[in-house]
Order: sequence, then C-alpha cells, then structure tokens
Amino acid sequence: MSPIWKARLRRIWRHWILPIAFVVIILTAFRSSIADWNDVPSGSMKPSIIEGDRIFVNKLAYDLKVPFTTWHIASWGNPQRGDIVVFYSPADGTRLVKRIVGVPGDKVEMINDRLIINDKPADYEPLKESIVNQIPPGERPEHLFAAERIGTQEHPVMATPGMRAMRSFGPIKVPPDHYFMMGDNRDNSADSRYFGPVARKLIVGRASRVLASVDIHDWYWPRWSRFFRELP
Repeated sequence: MSPIWKARLRRIWRHWILPIAFVVIILTAFRSSIADWNDVPSGSMKPSIIEGDRIFVNKLAYDLKVPFTTWHIASWGNPQRGDIVVFYSPADGTRLVKRIVGVPGDKVEMINDRLIINDKPADYEPLKESIVNQIPPGERPEHLFAAERIGTQEHPVMATPGMRAMRSFGPIKVPPDHYFMMGDNRDNSADSRYFGPVARKLIVGRASRVLASVDIHDWYWPRWSRFFRELP
C-alpha cells in the first residue's frame, strides 16, 4: 500500500471511525445503565399498557449497574408494590414488562381473580372511563375492567371471563430479594404465577410513562393521545 493511501486511511480512522465508535459506545452505555425504551408487542399489561406502546424505562430508579451487565454498583431504593418494572424472565431470559404485586416477605394468593396480599383481599371499584376507552371499542365487551386497590396503592386490571386462565393460586411466600410479578391483563399474562418470583438482580428498571404509541392494527398510525402519557 502506498504512503498516500496509508495517510488517507489514518485520517479516516482518526476523523470518522473513532468519533462514530465513541458516540455509539456512549449511547449504548447510556441505554444500558441509565435510561432506555421498551417496545410492547403483547397485551399482558392492558389496560395500562397496550400493544404498540413504547415505554420509558428509568434504569436509575433503584440502582446503578455496570453497563451491559446486571452487576450492581450502588443501590438507593427498592422496587415497591404497584411499580411497573422491566425485567428478565427467570424462565428464558426474555425481557418482560409487569407490575409488582408482592415484595419480599409478602404472602400472595388469588381466589377467582381476587388478589389477596398478607391475608387481606384487594378492593375493586369501577375503572375510570378514560382508561377503559384506550381499549378498542370492539374488544371492550369481552372484558371486565376494575381499579384494584391494595392498601394505598391502586391500579387498573382487566379480566376476560371467556378465556381459560389461572384465576386461583397460592398462597406463595415471596422469598428475600425477590418480587412477585403479574400483568394487569390478569387472564392473559405469563407472569410469576407460572415462573415464580423474580430475583432483584433481574429487574432492569421502572417504567413510568408512554413515550410514543402506534396502532398496530391500523397501519401503525400514531395514537397521539397516548404520547407521553403517564402510566397508572
């Protein structure tokens, strides 16, 4: 190779390849340990999160991790009951979005779709129409909607009477440093009822709002009303 070509390659490396590589590393490290987004392809968290939502994930909500790993550098808080979190499934490593219904030490059970925490049944009230209306009109008659209250924490849930599902289980004692996860779409969610409590180290971060949303059944048309919507 001629000296001219060598000089040109060095300039390309210095002025183009290295700066681009640096930016890519910084951005991926940021997404790995500080903040990220998560596409939602399934309806296991309906009516809170619906198919086509892209949710914001705060990876600094509970701790700081080494980028590209699950190693914790520092922790300043623990997940709370009612938090919507992103985590890796203990069954197959798939990244999932569910709600925490049981924290370490809790006794969790369910009888006919009624959640019971530490021997206290949850209360159920009518769900706000503004949340129910996020579900397409053609789907609504198939489901039952409610606001589930456990102590001072309240969130939406949905049931589908015509679907076969695990509506009763437990009681299960949540082990130390583990969390019991369930989807708000109670009759259509693969969650801790099937793969057990989730270790703290597998939790990626807390989901707090919808960044953007598209209707996957209507040519991916933007659902503007859901942009930047806070998650209940």
